[in-house]
Amino acid sequence: MTAEPEIDAERAIAAVEQQFGRLFHRVRANWKLYASMLHPDLPPLGYKVVSSLAARGPAHAGALAEELHTDKSVLSRQIRMLEELGLIESRVDEHDARVRVLAATPEAAARVAEIRSGSQAELRQRLGTWEPQEIATFAELLGRLSD
Repeated sequence: MTAEPEIDAERAIAAVEQQFGRLFHRVRANWKLYASMLHPDLPPLGYKVVSSLAARGPAHAGALAEELHTDKSVLSRQIRMLEELGLIESRVDEHDARVRVLAATPEAAARVAEIRSGSQAELRQRLGTWEPQEIATFAELLGRLSD
């Protein structure tokens, strides 16, 4: 029976930080690519807004700003642009006429679904050699870190 080498917590944390940096770089590059696939003039935040609305359904701007961890004024500019591009719609809330509800247009939602399908296919390919239990453990660990 061989003893496992002792793991240095500081080095392990530094390695996690380095890998997150690489992952975040890839994610930012993907958001930029997905935004351009949805519309050539769309910035990455615009894609995140549309894809969030497509995934969650209609939402108030305040709830969306909180979900995306962005300032309401920044989101407000994105909303105007997205409406001009025909990617989202704004309508009066049926429960409170003072509030507006945002929704992805059907065309934008369909295009986001196509983009996500391609993204999931790439992820499926990257994780294709992993055992299902490894994937489940990875998802659980990411969830623990996100909480």
